[in-house]
Amino acid sequence: MGRPFRVDVVTPEAVIWSGEAEMLTARTIEGDIGILADHEPTMAALATGAVVIHHEDGVTSAGIHGGFLQIFRNEVTLLTDWAKLTDGGLEEARQAAAALRDEETSSGE
Repeated sequence: MGRPFRVDVVTPEAVIWSGEAEMLTARTIEGDIGILADHEPTMAALATGAVVIHHEDGVTSAGIHGGFLQIFRNEVTLLTDWAKLTDGGLEEARQAAAALRDEETSSGE
């Protein structure tokens, strides 16, 4: 694939994934974004959805709900309100994201 860049997926409780990636896709409130090395600096609000990280050892997926994404100098940081790593692929990450959204909705009532 491409050159690696640094990725950190951070929730208020912990860093749930950190490492080198070759590609990352995420859902923002303006639509999906794909990130490769040397991406232009960007700030975006994250929407409920899947994050897919392609790295040397394979693919890691997570469901996320809310937060922000920052791209700067080949470092991508996702500061998310809630996130859950999934064992499966894109569909499992989407289901985890929907569950996180539903948890927030039910706890806010």
